[in-house]
Amino acid sequence: MFLRVAVAVSGRGSNLAALLRTLGGGAPARVVLVISNRADVGGVELAREHGIPVHVLKDISDPEEWRRALIAAEAGLLVLAGYLKRVPAPVVREWRGRIINVHPALLPRYGGQGMFGRKVHQAVLASGDDTSGATVHLVTEEYDEGEILCQGVVPVLPGDTPETLAARVLEVEHTLLPAAVLAIAAGGAPVSVRHEGDGVNVPSPQSPAPRP
Repeated sequence: MFLRVAVAVSGRGSNLAALLRTLGGGAPARVVLVISNRADVGGVELAREHGIPVHVLKDISDPEEWRRALIAAEAGLLVLAGYLKRVPAPVVREWRGRIINVHPALLPRYGGQGMFGRKVHQAVLASGDDTSGATVHLVTEEYDEGEILCQGVVPVLPGDTPETLAARVLEVEHTLLPAAVLAIAAGGAPVSVRHEGDGVNVPSPQSPAPRP
């Protein structure tokens, strides 16, 4: 048996690609569905190249459409990997503890509505912070306020631009997100491991969570 993972994307799907590299073969988790709000993005094309079913949302705010797609795929975990829209609140409530997101900053700083992509990195550089990184967290009804599961840190270097900083953060995301999914698959539930110093902190398994 393996954890059946649905991945929601809005763009090129580089984190989806990282998941596919890690979750192949005998891994305890497997991507079984890709959900997107757009049909013309790289993440959708990547899924189809790998033979993974794709559901392009007709109405991103319709909880029933989300439910039908997730139930049909028998998904046990929903991963937001560059999905830039809000998941409907009824879905978040029903799937509480089974939806995770990767955010390109060290939450709780630089999160919230509208804080994604280049805007995050611009804010980090404007602040004068000497570190940034990525965070995997549980999804709640509020943007980027769910429990932090793991974080990875990168330095902010002299002369950094939003683009150069984003590239280093993305490398951390590509390690951190698959590690988090594997830990959840191994343990049956997320576990919180907060950042302590430089590098990448990943979750450790804990006892299985009750199924809904």
